[in-house]
Amino acid sequence: MHDDDRGATAAKPAAAAVPPLGRWTKLAFGFGAVAPGVATGGFEFFLLIYYSQVVGLDARLVGLAILIALVCDAISDPIVGYWSDNFHSRWGRRHPMMYASAVPVGLSFFLLWSPPEGASQTVLFWYLLVLAVTVRTALTFYRTPSAALTPDLTPDYSERTSLISLRYFLGWTGGNAVSVWMFFILFPRSKTPEIADGRFNPEAYLTYGIVAAVVILLSILIGSVGVHSRIPYLTPAPPKRRFTLGLIFGELIETLSNRSFLALFAGAMLFGIAAGLSSGMSLYFFTYFWGFSEIETGMVFLGTFAAALIGFVLAPLVSRRLGKKRGAIIVGLVAFLGAPLPIVLRLAGLLPPNDDPFVFWFVLSAQVIDVGLIICFQILFAAMLADLVEDSEVTTGRRSEGVFNAAETFVDKSVRGLGVMAASAVLTFAALPTGAKVEDVGADTLWWMGALYVPLVLALWLSMIAVIAQYRIDEARHEANLRQLGR
Repeated sequence: MHDDDRGATAAKPAAAAVPPLGRWTKLAFGFGAVAPGVATGGFEFFLLIYYSQVVGLDARLVGLAILIALVCDAISDPIVGYWSDNFHSRWGRRHPMMYASAVPVGLSFFLLWSPPEGASQTVLFWYLLVLAVTVRTALTFYRTPSAALTPDLTPDYSERTSLISLRYFLGWTGGNAVSVWMFFILFPRSKTPEIADGRFNPEAYLTYGIVAAVVILLSILIGSVGVHSRIPYLTPAPPKRRFTLGLIFGELIETLSNRSFLALFAGAMLFGIAAGLSSGMSLYFFTYFWGFSEIETGMVFLGTFAAALIGFVLAPLVSRRLGKKRGAIIVGLVAFLGAPLPIVLRLAGLLPPNDDPFVFWFVLSAQVIDVGLIICFQILFAAMLADLVEDSEVTTGRRSEGVFNAAETFVDKSVRGLGVMAASAVLTFAALPTGAKVEDVGADTLWWMGALYVPLVLALWLSMIAVIAQYRIDEARHEANLRQLGR
């Protein structure tokens, strides 16, 4: 570490002067994850099917708009992350950006679900693109600084996992609650004599946009206000310096050259593509492949509450007994190998017809267990990322929480659109007609949906597990880093 780097490192208050995190502070910090959860659910589960099957925009254009929006958003991530690491204000490094994001995110998310009626394909494409970019970029100004607070809120190896577990649990639960409401209440009430299936009624999505926007706004405000009292105990920004492009890029390269980070970076890239593919295809599988009704699909989403609880309880236990990396690899292998199992059994002709009640309960049970394990994996992955902060600080003399979180979300966002594009390609190759009713889709189309999807998503998941095995930080190394930093 260079002497000038040491001088740039801001000192935190003495550990003895920092009060422990209170229950309500933890809950508020966790509730702040509901906003990204709701927004992510809208983009991953509803946006593609809404614009392609309800609004009538070509699925390829929808996928392209989502991809471009994700890439534009990804570019803003490292900028916001670096800025929030070095931002000076009386409210610390993170809070001004978090507060400023609330209204733009809520308003643009509402507008996303009320496109102009009778518009051309070109107008719809640009409407979707502009608003998708606005939502995601504005959300970055909350999500990146908020997530970057985690290492500052607690330096403890195990408590970080518990805090992230709570954040993921509330994020998944809050985001999923909106989806469950849609399938159990909104879609069934949106049926009309002309529209027999509420999932294809545009008025339902307008109502969804209003409700989701309000939830997002409240989540951001509560998540920001709830940790406002911790500002005096957070690491302040380093001394003001004259920033040049050379300095900024030099520090970014030095920070991001950490070997363990590079393993997580590559893993996040593969995870993002796989998650985009999986999420983009999920409603198509529930609706067409399995033939689930709105209520049955709602029950699958309802099962995510149990899945979130599984991840919330399991992640801290796995972290303590197996360590974060080893636990993530084991849990990930079980989750990702099991994820496409019901589809494989259907393709092999080993499941009864869809009208047999066993099929629904089998898919539901498999979904709950698998999503629970995936949530556990995500929590462990995020906790591994948090431990990079001190490991990097030992080398560079700088705390770069914002940069690390931004880099992870940068790659996740920039490639997740590739997953959505892959989902669009699967639908195109399977020859699924635009606006098709369930009964109009042939068996060959359904078979090709599964046969194209399974090997592609498995290859992505397993490649991700292979690369994160290169991560090198365990509890002993983390404690050694804290001792070296005098914490």
